[in-house]
Amino acid sequence: MSFLSYLLNGISLGSVYAIIALGYTMVYGIAKMLNFAHGDVIMVGAYVAFTAIMSAGFSSLPAVLLAILVCTVLGVVIETIAYRPLLEASSSLAVLITAIGVSYFLQNVVLLIFGANPKSFQSVVHFKGISLAGGALTISGETIVTILCGILVMVVLTTFIGHTKQGQAMLAVSEDKGAAQLMGINVNGTIALTFAIGSGLAAIAGVLLCSCYPVLTPYTGSMPGIKAFTAAVFGGIGSIPGAFLGGLILGVIEILAKAYISSQLSDAIVFAVLIIVLLVKPTGLLGKKTREKV
Repeated sequence: MSFLSYLLNGISLGSVYAIIALGYTMVYGIAKMLNFAHGDVIMVGAYVAFTAIMSAGFSSLPAVLLAILVCTVLGVVIETIAYRPLLEASSSLAVLITAIGVSYFLQNVVLLIFGANPKSFQSVVHFKGISLAGGALTISGETIVTILCGILVMVVLTTFIGHTKQGQAMLAVSEDKGAAQLMGINVNGTIALTFAIGSGLAAIAGVLLCSCYPVLTPYTGSMPGIKAFTAAVFGGIGSIPGAFLGGLILGVIEILAKAYISSQLSDAIVFAVLIIVLLVKPTGLLGKKTREKV
């Protein structure tokens, strides 16, 4: 039963990584940008929910919706101010440096407002969970809700991309920005929508993460953001199913490594698995090789 418990916890953590990774892979797949400030948007979303619950007296659902709204707007602002001027940049290094700068900016703004002391996050999940096998296996409410949210986000996002006009526009921009613009698609608006959706997902992930691990600091999103990027690469950067699968697998590997090998070495094991997978399949699990015309 302990293995099953660890497995469920791994899927729960992996669901959080998957939701974050979906934001990464959407932005890269459509705008060809690596938004390394994405992890800090997670943290901002968690702080918004924390403030709404603890200071403004919001109940859980309105607090989560407010966090999604704030992070969605933040994502659009970041894209407009920091990334849009670099769309035609000859070097991707400029985008990378800008992303790092935005990340540090968000961390320091939160440090100035809330200070460096850890906050105790109140879970937004009020479902106590279930007990199976006569109490031998207990599944927390946070675990159940996180897994269900991960599945729901994946289904909704896949449906949106495949069956809506905006989703088809995203696919067109991903394929060829110039051709999409000639067909009348608003490329800048489509990229801004992508950042908005990714940032909204980051808010959901931040709230779920802090509900499962209830300690909040200005650096809460840093390591989950890196691991979620790893998950996106692991599954195949630019692939939505790949990002989801990569997140789940990474979460399970991390929890099982902590349980059966070493909690200190769990992160090293996660990244070692990534290296091995990329040596065998450089495009990731579900990634596809792309040919560039010269």
